[in-house]
Amino acid sequence: MSYKTILVSAELSQHAQQIAACATRIAIAEQAHLVGLASTGINPLLYQCNAAAPGVPLRPEDIVGPLTEAARQALAQFTATATRLGAPSCEERITDDGMLDSLVLQSRYCDLVIVGQADSGQQPSPAHDILPQQLILHCPRPVLVIPSAGQFEQIGERPLLAWDGSMAASRAIQAALPLLQRAALATLAVFNPAQVYGAHGELPGADLAGYLARHGIKVDVVVRETNGEVGDALLSLAAEVGADLLVMGCYGHTRFRELLLGGATRSILKSMTLPVLMTR
Repeated sequence: MSYKTILVSAELSQHAQQIAACATRIAIAEQAHLVGLASTGINPLLYQCNAAAPGVPLRPEDIVGPLTEAARQALAQFTATATRLGAPSCEERITDDGMLDSLVLQSRYCDLVIVGQADSGQQPSPAHDILPQQLILHCPRPVLVIPSAGQFEQIGERPLLAWDGSMAASRAIQAALPLLQRAALATLAVFNPAQVYGAHGELPGADLAGYLARHGIKVDVVVRETNGEVGDALLSLAAEVGADLLVMGCYGHTRFRELLLGGATRSILKSMTLPVLMTR
């Protein structure tokens, strides 16, 4: 198993170069094809304008030009970073839908999606309407979220795996195998194993550690009890072991686009200090 096509959100933001650089390093290690995706947001913007002022004629050229130019600049910036760092191959794609819908659609043709952490200080727009949790809940592929703060020269050398015996956690670890197989040491974290009856067996984490070992992955199992938020405990353990990647399942469901997320998922996506790979 390997990543052969990696889809990356390309935006004009202060974190865009960091996202592109992280994606390129993974593409080099995997010899994968990079796809930079940018959205103009024209379609949802025109819809919003028509809903707000029905019957008022619009001048498309006043809207299309600046939005298209911004998307092209974002793609040019992405390609420049990928080329400078030596990406094996790279292409640009531009759409007129919102970024979330575009990423969900295009993710069907890739192995991994890479986006940045939501910036709480940034105003949402039709072109950049993406929140990582929305993407993870809708996307058929694993999503790697890069924090908005910090520098990440390597990803996956010392991964931390959140294991609770669930299907979501199992899918996340399976999806991360290409990264894990290059790890020097993976830490398998099991918190409060007795809280879920029958999920772990007599030795929590032992079965999964054996599975990973047969994939050539060196694993250290850490079993702990915590009375606090598991998300906070995971981030504390990540700092303790020097982890450069957190792998975990995303817990939640959607109803008319309203998000109901588990506490650990919500706290990690809000306070993440290292790249996080999630699947639902």
